[in-house]
Amino acid sequence: MKPRDVTKPMIERYQRMLFYTEKPDGSPLTLSTQHHRLSFIKQYFKWLARENHLLSNPASELELPKVEKRLPKHVLTATEAEAILAQPDIRKPQGLRDRAILETLYSTGIRRTELAGLKVYDVDTERGTITVRQGKGRRDRVVPVGERAGAWIAKYVREARPDFVIEPDRGFIFLAGEGEPIAPKTLSLYVSRYVKASGVAKTGSCHLFRHAMATLMLENGADVRMIQAILGHVKLTTTEIYTHVAITKLKEIHTATHPAARLGPRKEEPDAGIPTRPNRYHEGAMGELPRITFNAKVMGGKPCIRGMRVTVSTVVGLVATEHTHAEILDLYPYLEEEDIRQALQYAAWRAGEVEIPLASA
Repeated sequence: MKPRDVTKPMIERYQRMLFYTEKPDGSPLTLSTQHHRLSFIKQYFKWLARENHLLSNPASELELPKVEKRLPKHVLTATEAEAILAQPDIRKPQGLRDRAILETLYSTGIRRTELAGLKVYDVDTERGTITVRQGKGRRDRVVPVGERAGAWIAKYVREARPDFVIEPDRGFIFLAGEGEPIAPKTLSLYVSRYVKASGVAKTGSCHLFRHAMATLMLENGADVRMIQAILGHVKLTTTEIYTHVAITKLKEIHTATHPAARLGPRKEEPDAGIPTRPNRYHEGAMGELPRITFNAKVMGGKPCIRGMRVTVSTVVGLVATEHTHAEILDLYPYLEEEDIRQALQYAAWRAGEVEIPLASA
């Protein structure tokens, strides 16, 4: 059958067939698999029509199934990642190679196919970078690599790689026993074995380190756009999935503000010295936090900073959403560093984490 003989009803029947097709284990094809196969057909006929091989595009009105967006099934903690990294026997060439592989995956978050294609000249330990050539989508990018991972790579290249090289050397950095670059499936097999041997109660292989790298960097304050550049995502929405996994900051706010977040009883907040709606500014309403005031005139009795139009909760919220103190001071030029510190201390007192004696109003 030639492309010009394909009709819209034929494509629709193929779509229905995919929907009812079952895998060998009896489960249906996933929506992502159906989407992938149908999108190939849609793009193919779009190209045929654009190049005037067809008078019309029979797949122009084909509706692709909506791909479900799922969170990563497992995300390693820093402790779990270190436990896996410690598994290879670095006294042997293969163990040294595998340690360098694990360190590279953890430090850079690159995909297994990208790691398998790395060559010796792609790693610049002096500048601390790795050049990924023709990654997903046939795009090149440069990613940072940590000093520790760089040191393990250099040690492997210097001490173990010569044992794997079979001339002519094609320059791939991570080699299998026959001198060929390690296949991606073999990489997954190696990594999954180390994950199992570590005793970590999570399954997976190379992508575990990609998820861990992105999540841990976000939790430690990295900007999501920087993570996007490192991971090589075209769309920011793909990277933003990790913001739903990195909930450390959200957990801190939940613990500090939810009345049932703690196992034990919360400390009762004394009423003395905290007027809810005073008729004037109460400078020094808190004995040790003279900058915190209760501005009834402007903020309806909410705790503010030095009677200004900035509430404590505003400052705490900016800090919780990973704004630096410098960024907050740029937003509110009349604030000082001490104002931010006392706002955080007041929020901690409200959460029952510290005790601050109160002055009478």
